[in-house]
Amino acid sequence: MPPRTEVPERSRPVVRAAVNVAAVLVLATAAYLLVRVLLRLAPMTMAIIVALLLAALIGPLTERLRRWGAPATLAALAGVTGLLALLAGVSYLIGRRATSELDDLRAQVVEGIDRLRQSALDTLPGLDARRLDEITAAAADAARRALPSPVAGATSAAEFLASALLAIFLLFFFLRDGEQMWCWLVRLVGSPRADRVDRAGRSGWHTLIAYTHGTAAVAAVDAIGIGAALFILKVPLALSLAVLTFVSAFVPIIGATVAGAAAALVTLVTNGPRDALIVIAAVVIVQQLEGNLLQPLVMRRAIRLHPVVTLLAVTAGTLAAGVAGALIAVPMCAVAYHTTLGYRNEDPEEEQQQDDASTPDPDDEPAPVGGSPAG
Repeated sequence: MPPRTEVPERSRPVVRAAVNVAAVLVLATAAYLLVRVLLRLAPMTMAIIVALLLAALIGPLTERLRRWGAPATLAALAGVTGLLALLAGVSYLIGRRATSELDDLRAQVVEGIDRLRQSALDTLPGLDARRLDEITAAAADAARRALPSPVAGATSAAEFLASALLAIFLLFFFLRDGEQMWCWLVRLVGSPRADRVDRAGRSGWHTLIAYTHGTAAVAAVDAIGIGAALFILKVPLALSLAVLTFVSAFVPIIGATVAGAAAALVTLVTNGPRDALIVIAAVVIVQQLEGNLLQPLVMRRAIRLHPVVTLLAVTAGTLAAGVAGALIAVPMCAVAYHTTLGYRNEDPEEEQQQDDASTPDPDDEPAPVGGSPAG
């Protein structure tokens, strides 16, 4: 048997660093390959994610029905049927009108951008007109791509229908057999780590439930508040802008800004600058109430991510999968974060309190060296 080779003491940090770098490279490669596979199977991947999000949204309702004595199949069927009825009702009441207004909305936003360009040139004659034209052209192109077109959507109707049917099918079984599916997966892990995996998965699932419920409440308040201001001002495309505000609220940070800018631009074109300023004020007030009052109440533990992480997640999701990627990026990051904490048996509340205690307040002046703060 060959003698065991001892690593010199001074070389051990280098060896540990090399092992850590190798582990990170392996994990990064695995993550890259996984993302490539998921993108190749994009319709199926989106169907699974949508089914999970919807299961988190209506799962508590079906659980309550089961506690009241309803069979699992009947409770799941009631949840799916109720969701489909709600979506059908909303589509019938506002969907057709909003869809018919989409082209007008796109045109009004582009016209608003052109009007802002002309106002900037008239107010500040020293601006570089060619550079400003490039900026406005890029903004107009982004608006055309961001706001969906019914004609373009019809070209992928078959793919969308297939994904929607798969999502509904998966949703039914997630609601009916979700607990059994999870227990089966935990048993595959084996005894040593089964408890930790179970705790991690349940922590991530509770986070997803809190996120879907909280975001839906915040989106409804945003749409009602900003939509009410648009209806009071009699903005022609108020309904479409309210729907856009509701959907955009599911994209943190960026979504509210895009929806507010679209509402202000359309109002500028249709009603004039005075009403546009009123809309901007309404958007700011609603966003401040949401950020300072509503989100801390309804979101609580759902998202404990730094705004930089949230912004990077939304950007990466948009680049990888467009609007759908922007919608699912933040909940995926939040679930991954809480799942990791659950696996490590850590409480997010305690970690947040420790972070708050260890982070100095930037408004506080540092105490003089060698002395104590005054007072």
